[in-house]
Amino acid sequence: MTDTATRTTPTTTTTTADAALSSDIGLLVLRVGFGGLFAAHGAQKLFGWWGGQGWRATVDGFTGMGYNPGEIFGTLAGLTEFAGGLALLLGLLTPLAAAAVLGTMVNAINVTFSGGLLTGQGYEMALLFAIPAITLAFTGPGRLSLDHGRPWARQGVVWGAGAVALGIGSGLLTLLLKAVL
Repeated sequence: MTDTATRTTPTTTTTTADAALSSDIGLLVLRVGFGGLFAAHGAQKLFGWWGGQGWRATVDGFTGMGYNPGEIFGTLAGLTEFAGGLALLLGLLTPLAAAAVLGTMVNAINVTFSGGLLTGQGYEMALLFAIPAITLAFTGPGRLSLDHGRPWARQGVVWGAGAVALGIGSGLLTLLLKAVL
């Protein structure tokens, strides 16, 4: 025999406000962690900070990879990583910052593609960096950001797709320039 009088319906303890705050905190952690690490990679290339190689070695490395003139391509890569990472960290101009990061990673994937995936020598790290950039392009930076409530703040499917298209397009344009210069 079943006693329905003593059964209770489970209640949810998470409110809509709690869920929104939880998402905003998650986006903040993603932005600060990913954006900070990406900016640090750019600072290594440009300034030699945190054990990085510095600008001259970056330029020489880009020249060795066929990006000529290395001064332009190496500087562009370092600046894109540094500025794009900082902008993501702050949640500032997020779709544009995500596009900058993605464009850089298109080139990193191209350079490391012959090493394969999951080999330690291949493109898995560049792919790992591209994924959060694409994610932030679509989700936006959340309420805990400099973009929040500003007239320029953009997010959603159209802006995410536009940022991805801009990132891939700029990455492919860079590869085209590499081939012709």
